[in-house]
Amino acid sequence: MEHTDDEMAEHIKYMKRAIELSKKGIGYTNPNPLVGAVIVKDGKIIGEGYHEKIGHNHAEINALGSCNADVSGGTMYVTLEPCSHYGKTPPCANAIVKSKISKVVIGMIDPNPQVAGNGIKILEENNIEVISGVCEEEIRELNRIFIKYITTKKPYCILKSAMTLDGKIASITGDSKWISNDESRKYVHEIRHRVSAIMVGIGTVLIDNPRLTTRLENKEVMNPIKVIVDSTCRISVESNVIRGEGHTIVATTEDAPSDKVEQLIKHGVTVIKVAKKNSRVDLRELVNKLGKMGIDSILLEGGSSLNYSALESDIVDEVITFIAPKIIGGKEAKTPIGGSGVAYIKDAFRINDIRIETFGTDIMIRGYL
Repeated sequence: MEHTDDEMAEHIKYMKRAIELSKKGIGYTNPNPLVGAVIVKDGKIIGEGYHEKIGHNHAEINALGSCNADVSGGTMYVTLEPCSHYGKTPPCANAIVKSKISKVVIGMIDPNPQVAGNGIKILEENNIEVISGVCEEEIRELNRIFIKYITTKKPYCILKSAMTLDGKIASITGDSKWISNDESRKYVHEIRHRVSAIMVGIGTVLIDNPRLTTRLENKEVMNPIKVIVDSTCRISVESNVIRGEGHTIVATTEDAPSDKVEQLIKHGVTVIKVAKKNSRVDLRELVNKLGKMGIDSILLEGGSSLNYSALESDIVDEVITFIAPKIIGGKEAKTPIGGSGVAYIKDAFRINDIRIETFGTDIMIRGYL
């Protein structure tokens, strides 16, 4: 069915509102998608909702429940195809049919194999007009974590680093506080709030003793699970990542002393034994195991060795780099990516779809592998 420019402009307007609503769920819905819904009748919004938290009502149900008028004959705008299966909640497609809504405008078809067009099929079989693909690119970008995880059962991995203009992550003495500015660090905490887990190597824990928590003002934050890559279990039970709030996973190998493993378990740590690759934890096997544990996304905030291993293991989906207008020099000062490196430029890890933003005087470059 052809739609006029005015009709499409109206669809985009209300879908944009649904997208804004969906963003309110960031950090609370993992591993579920971010979904917003708006109900319109006679040119007015009569109901709105979004998926607020994992296990709670979906956006469509919240929108229907918020309505201040009869919804029959109205139009629902929803960022993701209504579900058609019983999960933690009943199918939303059935609830929409029951409401007597006459039209549903969908942002993107659900990539979940359990849905994938079945929700639309239910609506159309009940004589509800369906329009799909409105603002789809923006919605796919917003739900890139969900799309990767629901289709592969592997976590979406973001490699984040901060460096000086001359490419250093610390001075020759190891001092790294702070290379990036307050605005950049606040944004990193927004990312921590969004993801399920944060991963660092044991070197970072021994040198910096970080907390790896999420710290944002005026917001109920979600602390990511802390994943420490430690092939021989050198971590101290007195370290902040173990003594502090939130759950910690130590990923190790058969080289870890059994008594140390037992000690960590007694302190509430989950210990995962992973195969070795080049005498270190096999990161590809590790992320597969984390995915099976329900972890849909990981922020890699490790040092240069872990960063190179992550790239070499082909687990990185997205790269975020902050560049601060500072020069510290030092031939031996560390760079964001260590390891052996590639031998030829043609073998370099290529970053695509580059986006550039500024945070005060810092420049952030992000892209996808």
